[in-house]
Amino acid sequence: MSRYYSAVESYYDSDALDFDTRYWNNPTLQRMRQDFREEVKRFRFTDMLEIGYGTGLDLVHFGRTHPGVRVAGIDISGGMHELASGRIVREGLENVRAERGSVENIENLFPGRQFDLVYVFFGALNTVEDLQKASEILYRVTSPGGVLVLSFVNRYYLAGMILETLKLRFRAAFSRLMPEWGGYSPSKQLPSRCYGWRRIRKTFAGFRLLREKGYCILHPAWYYHRISRWLGRYGRLLWKADNLLNRTPARYLGEYLLVIFQKPGNV
Repeated sequence: MSRYYSAVESYYDSDALDFDTRYWNNPTLQRMRQDFREEVKRFRFTDMLEIGYGTGLDLVHFGRTHPGVRVAGIDISGGMHELASGRIVREGLENVRAERGSVENIENLFPGRQFDLVYVFFGALNTVEDLQKASEILYRVTSPGGVLVLSFVNRYYLAGMILETLKLRFRAAFSRLMPEWGGYSPSKQLPSRCYGWRRIRKTFAGFRLLREKGYCILHPAWYYHRISRWLGRYGRLLWKADNLLNRTPARYLGEYLLVIFQKPGNV
């Protein structure tokens, strides 16, 4: 494993033990995950791959909802792999398989396997060493007509930049524009990069663009807990406003960007 991926693994290993607790205490993350899942379910698939499965919440979800589908996953973190594997065993899901590795390991971990749906929730591709190489690998392992449902931590999160600037936290305001982003934690450094929509489209140019969707354009991002609590039920109105803004170029200015691609060929 490269030094880069060792650092990524270390970050997520330390994140693993209380990951689920923090997730279940965060309504914004839960709402986003459910919306990501609904985007996946728009498509028909028989063999799916998750990149960056974390504690295995979505592997288990799709293993349950699609019992006739083969569900595979990779994650760089040994700590996450242990938790996800335990969750799969407890659920008795024989159609789900979780492996430890990076995008570069997919073809070795699943030799000859073609996936008709690949998904990434919450920006795992922001931590790959080479996004162009990752896209080429995904092209090879995706079946003709297969679909990628990819979420990215957005390079241009306008509301976050404004809020952090008003708080005089200039490093946080513009860290996404730096060659290395560093992740969300104020105390731990995550090797990572943020990408805008132009870079993403160019990198995945071999695929056909189907759909783009921004998240947390006006609605507070998941880490703005105090703002979300202050808004209360009015936060739902901002979520609805974001859905309307997705009909405009404002979709490129949210905290996350979901991009859906399809590989050319017969479905």
